[in-house]
Amino acid sequence: MAVLTPTKSTSPAPAPPRGGRRGAARRTPPLVLAFVMIPLLAEALWVFWPALQGFYLALTDWDGVSAPTFVGLDNFREMAGDDTFRSATWHTVLWLVLFGGLSALLGLATALLLQQERRGIGFYRAALFLPVVFSLVATALVWQAIYQPDGVLNQVLESAGLRSLRHAWLADQDTALYAVIVPALWRQIGYVMVLYLAGLKGIDPALHEAAKVDGASAWQRFRHVTLPQLRSVNAVVLSVIVIDSLRSFDVVWSLTRGGPYHSSELLSTYMYSTAFQSLRLGYGSALAVVIFVLAFGVICSYLVRAFREAD
Repeated sequence: MAVLTPTKSTSPAPAPPRGGRRGAARRTPPLVLAFVMIPLLAEALWVFWPALQGFYLALTDWDGVSAPTFVGLDNFREMAGDDTFRSATWHTVLWLVLFGGLSALLGLATALLLQQERRGIGFYRAALFLPVVFSLVATALVWQAIYQPDGVLNQVLESAGLRSLRHAWLADQDTALYAVIVPALWRQIGYVMVLYLAGLKGIDPALHEAAKVDGASAWQRFRHVTLPQLRSVNAVVLSVIVIDSLRSFDVVWSLTRGGPYHSSELLSTYMYSTAFQSLRLGYGSALAVVIFVLAFGVICSYLVRAFREAD
């Protein structure tokens, strides 16, 4: 006769509380939070808060000493009749076109010439990038010596039999702005070249080989293979150029201080002289707002168009 022994009931173990271990696994370590929050707080304290204050000061009349007086949009209305502001705006647009366009074209051209790995190519890359390492003030001082009436440029022209072309390049209203663009361009080309070199390295060589097999010329390969592959790099280059153009200050101030007679005045130099020499910080803040709107508008319009084409 079989004896039935009671068996222990194996009931399922209670499920762990929902979100217990997963929540513990997802919890961000305090050290990571510290590394994220400290730079964010520093950025908010030194960048975002002063920027918001600048927008407010653009609506005030302030000399930097007494309390700001709220004047609404009077500073922006004053710009409509300010001849120096109109002149500085035109010079800034001209600077953006010449400085930005030439730096992009020459930077891309040098990148195409120096993209092939061959003997000694690193020396030429380093030589073109070297001006980027120098400060703009040091660059301006070197070019100021070059542009002097007895400087290197005029001496070279005289030695070449072109004495009639000797000129006071920085003292002439017709040539001051273009003379200032040259050192800024000399420094910018190397930086743009590096950006385009990085983009060219990311293009699959098989695309060029396939186009060459199909009988495409060098120009056709550049137009239909290289340029479309550089679309993302072009967005970065445009953003860098626009920002650098609108904040160009050091080289202009060191060479001409916006003169002679405001012939090389940019919005950045006019903003500085208005705010810190004329002590009209409210009007200077309004000029800073204009610079911000111009930069933001140009970059956003291009990025929107680029994303639409990508879709």
